[in-house]
Amino acid sequence: MGNQPTYEELVTMPAYADHPVPVAFEDSNGFLNVRHYLGIGSEGLDEMLAGVGIPFNWPQVTGLACLSAEHHLTYLHELKTFDDMSVRARLLGRSERAAHALVYLLDDTNQRVACRFEEILLCVELEARRTAPWPADVARRMDELAAEHAALPWEAQPSGCLTLR
Repeated sequence: MGNQPTYEELVTMPAYADHPVPVAFEDSNGFLNVRHYLGIGSEGLDEMLAGVGIPFNWPQVTGLACLSAEHHLTYLHELKTFDDMSVRARLLGRSERAAHALVYLLDDTNQRVACRFEEILLCVELEARRTAPWPADVARRMDELAAEHAALPWEAQPSGCLTLR
């Protein structure tokens, strides 16, 4: 995976899903239960995608959905109950029907990266349950965001196990 971005590099990006670790997400050891890392990161990614034209109600409005196809997670540090956390997301690129993103769950209390994951997202026509091309306005905004993210001063380090097709 090479050199990953530091907390200091990541906090310069917009914050999503920022809140303390709730008691309801605690495991028996007083830490954020492992099953919630992906959910919180996905919540942050959803907030970023709203900025490219994929709001929460996109399926009801367009008949299209943005569905996850693949993930690769790496846990780096545990989060404890009540730790402040936030998500940063970087769009790597897209194809006609898919997108590739890196998501970072930050431990803002201890100023470190708690988890990172890579995701492949698909544009899916809900009625047919088949992939569909991104709408032109969404595709354009995704391309603009991916270019903005490519210009960040730190290099993206994807795992190499997920790629756009």
